[in-house]
Amino acid sequence: MSISLGSAYLESAIKRAASYKLLGDYTFRQLEEKDFYYTPNDQSNSIAVIIKHMSGNMISRWTNFLTEDGEKPGRNRETEFTLQEHYSREQLIQQWEKGWACFLDTLRSLTADDLLRTIYIRHEPLLAIDAINRQLAHYPHHVGQIVYIGKMIRGKDWQSLSIPKGGSDQFNQKMKEQHGR
Repeated sequence: MSISLGSAYLESAIKRAASYKLLGDYTFRQLEEKDFYYTPNDQSNSIAVIIKHMSGNMISRWTNFLTEDGEKPGRNRETEFTLQEHYSREQLIQQWEKGWACFLDTLRSLTADDLLRTIYIRHEPLLAIDAINRQLAHYPHHVGQIVYIGKMIRGKDWQSLSIPKGGSDQFNQKMKEQHGR
């Protein structure tokens, strides 16, 4: 069976997006509720704020992706960067999951033909493929912030989410054995 370039792209985008979500998930597992509110300084965002922003962005951008502007009238981006109330760990993770579900479900619903359709974000026309690429740059940026804050909080107790320092040779050998190359 032959796969089209567009289908391969969508499959890759979904795989990559899901891998970034997992980095956040694995970070959250290492944190206590209070850690979601840690900020290194006044100019930095806490993990709670980043979650609130990412979820707001995802829901706005990916709800009715092909038919409505990605900046929904009901979204107030500025309030995503302030916390009016204290959310529990469970509520924050629920927001995280809701945003990612909206994003990933929409990606899974797209076809190769949809990639060249024009969509709008803040009235700016974009090809759907460009809008996807835009978010594949935006969301990992914030996931990286989450991971970095988690590392600062956990210090020496941080459990690496990739190849731990000093573990490259061992990892490469394992991959070579698994893949026979």
